[in-house]
Amino acid sequence: MARDAPSLDSFGPGGFRVSGVWRPGSLLIVSDVVAPWPVRQLAEATPDSLYPVFAAGAREVEFLLLGTGAVNSLPPRPLRDLLQKGGIGLEYMDTAAASRMYNVLTAQGRRLACALIAM
Repeated sequence: MARDAPSLDSFGPGGFRVSGVWRPGSLLIVSDVVAPWPVRQLAEATPDSLYPVFAAGAREVEFLLLGTGAVNSLPPRPLRDLLQKGGIGLEYMDTAAASRMYNVLTAQGRRLACALIAM
C-alpha cells in the first residue's frame, strides 16, 4: 500500500531535496515528518540523537533506515542495542544507497524511520 510520505528527490553536497525543498544538513524522518538532525558523523548517532524514533516506538516504526555518510559503517553498539531492545529493526548503508532505498520502502508502505547523515 502506497503512503503519502515525503519524497526524497535528491541528495548532494551538504543536504537533501525533500518533496521539492532543499534541506541543508542531516535529516531525520519519523512518522512522515522531516526534521533537521544535528549529526555530522556516525559516532554522533546516539540514542539521544534518535529520541523521536524511540518515542514513536515499535508500533509506529518497524525499522530505522540509517544513512551512515559517505561510506557504510557499523553504527555504535549502544544504538544497535537500544534499537534491538525496543523491537525496532536497523538497516544501515551509506547515505547515497539509503537515500535511494527510502522512496522504494515508503512506496511499499513500510513503517520506517529514516536518519540520513549529509555528505
